[in-house]
Amino acid sequence: MTRTARFAVLAVATALLAGIAVAYTWHASGRAGQGPKQGFSDVALDPPGRILFRTTMAGSGRDHVAALDLSATGTSDGDDGRAISPTACLVFHAAHGIGVCLKLANAALHTYNAVILDDHLRPVDTRETAGTPSRARVSPTGNLAAWTTFVGGESYAGIDFATRTAILDRRSGTLYDNLENFHVIRDGKPYQAADINVWGVTFAADDNRFYATVATDGHRYLAEGDLATRTLRTLHDNVECPSLSPDGTRIAYKKRLPDADPSRPWRLYTLDLRTGTETATAETRTLDDQAEWLDNSTVLYTLPGDLRADIWSTPADGGGKPKVLVKYALSPTVLRN
Repeated sequence: MTRTARFAVLAVATALLAGIAVAYTWHASGRAGQGPKQGFSDVALDPPGRILFRTTMAGSGRDHVAALDLSATGTSDGDDGRAISPTACLVFHAAHGIGVCLKLANAALHTYNAVILDDHLRPVDTRETAGTPSRARVSPTGNLAAWTTFVGGESYAGIDFATRTAILDRRSGTLYDNLENFHVIRDGKPYQAADINVWGVTFAADDNRFYATVATDGHRYLAEGDLATRTLRTLHDNVECPSLSPDGTRIAYKKRLPDADPSRPWRLYTLDLRTGTETATAETRTLDDQAEWLDNSTVLYTLPGDLRADIWSTPADGGGKPKVLVKYALSPTVLRN
C-alpha cells in the first residue's frame, strides 16, 4: 500500500471513529439529560385531597417530592401511581400553595438551605440554615414557614445535642432566626437559662400563635409561642415535636417513656389543649417524627421500612389499629381546602 493510500485509510478510520464518538456522546448526553427527567411530573400544591411526601423508592426520583391522591393510599407494595416532581428535599412541608424544602446546599462544606417554594414547587426564596435539617412546617395560610436544624449532635434521644429553630414571615420578609432568643415564661413566671433548646414548630391559623418544644432543666415542655410579643409560654411537660390538629383543639406529639429504648424512647400521644388530657395512641412502636394530621381524627407519622421509611396512620383517640398509608415515603403533608 502506498503512502498516499495509507493516509487515505487512516483518514477514513479517524472520521469513522470521530463519528462514532460524536454519536455516542450525543446519545449519552441525551440519556443523561432525559434519564433523571423521565417520569417526572409537575406536582402542584393547589388541588386538595392529596398527600405529598419525600419518596424513598429506588430510582432517579428517590428523595424527591411526590404526590398521591388520598384515595390511592394504602397499597401494600408502593405501586400506587405516585407523581414524582423534579424537586428533591431532605425535609418537606406545605400548606395553602406554599412549600418549604430543606436541602443540601454544598456537599463539600456540609451546608444546607431552607427553600420556599411556590404552588408548582418553584423556588421563590432561599435562606441559609444553621445546621443539619430536622423539622419543617408551613402555617395554614402559607404566610409563615419554620424549620429546625441540628447545630450539635444529630438525635433528640440524648442530652448532647443543640438545635436552631427559625420562623420566616413571608409577608414582610422578617426572619426570626433563633427562637431561643424569645422570652420564655415557665409556670407563669419569666424564665432564663443557658440550656434552652427550641424545636418542632407547628402553627395555629392566626399567623401569630404557634406551638413548639422548649427544653430546659431536664424538661421538654409544650410551649405556646407568640410572634408579636416574641414569647414562649410553657403549657405541658414531656411533649416533643408537636403537631396541631386542623381544628386547633389537639396536639399530636412524641412522649418519652421511662422504660423505652434509650435511643428511641418515644411513643405517639395526643393532648387535648382544653382539658390537658393525654391519650396514648394505638401505635406502640417507638418513633422519632413530627406527626402530621390526615384529618381531625387521624394522625400520620413515619416509621422505618424496607426502603428507609413508610408513612403510617392511627386514630387520634387511642382506638383502632395502626396501618400503612404510603409505602416508601416520609415527611408527609396533607393538602387541604
